[in-house]
Amino acid sequence: QLVESGGGLVQTGDSLRLSCAASGGSFSGYTMAWFRQSPGQEREFVAAWHKSNSNTYYADSVKGRFSLSRDNAKNTIFLQMNSLKPEDTAVYSCAAGRPIVTSLRRAENYYYWGQGTQVTVSS
Repeated sequence: QLVESGGGLVQTGDSLRLSCAASGGSFSGYTMAWFRQSPGQEREFVAAWHKSNSNTYYADSVKGRFSLSRDNAKNTIFLQMNSLKPEDTAVYSCAAGRPIVTSLRRAENYYYWGQGTQVTVSS
């Protein structure tokens, strides 16, 4: 089970840190990712850590502003979001799966999903 927390209502330029805690088992053998979805929009890739090479990948829209990190001891991943913009407003969900590197941006390649946490950035 994956449980997200840390969402909220902030202003443009503010920061938030989202957490995704895994329970019921270790996700150390999985690629972990963050996706987001706005009303009427498709689910969008945000960031991922791939288990095969321990590299982190980001969507162009968040590169340089967002940072994914992991705490293996706590079975938790984080998404540090800085310089937030109104277009970052969405429900953010974490996911676990075993996609190959070239497919890690595709939501259908992830098996486990959290319930999501709302991030709202006001202008």
